[in-house]
Amino acid sequence: MNMNLFTLAADNPVDHVVNTPWLPAVKDAFGMHGVWFWSAHVGNLVLAGALTIIILAYAAKKIATGPESLGNERYLPGGSRVAGMIEVICVYLRDNSVKPLLGDRTDRFMPLLWTLFFFILINNLLGLAPITDLLHLADHFAGGHYLSGLFGATSTGNIFVTAALAAIAGIVINIAGVKELGLGGYLKHLTAGTPWYLWPIMIPIEILGTFIKPVALALRLFANMTAGHILIAVLLMFATTGLKMFSDGVTGALLGGTISLVSILATVAIYFLELFVAFLQAFVFVFLTTVFISLLAHHDHEHGDAHGHEHAHA
Repeated sequence: MNMNLFTLAADNPVDHVVNTPWLPAVKDAFGMHGVWFWSAHVGNLVLAGALTIIILAYAAKKIATGPESLGNERYLPGGSRVAGMIEVICVYLRDNSVKPLLGDRTDRFMPLLWTLFFFILINNLLGLAPITDLLHLADHFAGGHYLSGLFGATSTGNIFVTAALAAIAGIVINIAGVKELGLGGYLKHLTAGTPWYLWPIMIPIEILGTFIKPVALALRLFANMTAGHILIAVLLMFATTGLKMFSDGVTGALLGGTISLVSILATVAIYFLELFVAFLQAFVFVFLTTVFISLLAHHDHEHGDAHGHEHAHA
């Protein structure tokens, strides 16, 4: 009974990171063997998508400017702390992270960048909630497989999920580059401004870089979210091991109690760190996407404009 309260602490901590099916695998569906029609990661993706829409729609309604008939009061916030926090995050992302890089193009990309940030953030935060373990516990008392795999686990700890997000970012980066530079300017960018005799080296490197950038986005998010959850699962595994030692007499109880106490305290500390990482990795994904978009722009032209403005002020 006591061990059922520590469903996170399995013998293999990796079990809590990998995806688990809810509906049984169907053989030879769509020409593939063992297809899952629903899994824990799919459930969390759907839940995160719904929460993103609901929370942001609520925040937008609360922070929207009122009708002109209210006068100055139309600019007063709606009184929601959640909406106020979301507004602060949105303003910071736009004014301090994106606008210095994209300039006049900022408003064009903000809807996508805001959506990516909050969708990734909510997925990261859902992964910290013990949804999987509560569902396993419910199935244990129900005596069957009813809820396990319906939701739970961290979707952003799935390389296929992060690869899909990175693919969207990669497509936007390159389409924005073509629209900004034109097709000729985009292809010229592949030479990196080097002499023609270096083109056989630079062009393949730049082409590889086009694919490496989204791959780096996918791997960074996947690795950071997976590593933290494995560490938490390992610490809880130690805590459960310590509890099992209570049956070995006084010495076992003292040693096991010490191991469990230290492991639980370390787990709490790592959880706070994971909360920070959840926000940080969402921000890093969006910021790097912004950086990659800004790299495909008329830098020389912008530099010349800035230089001209300096002379005008002088």
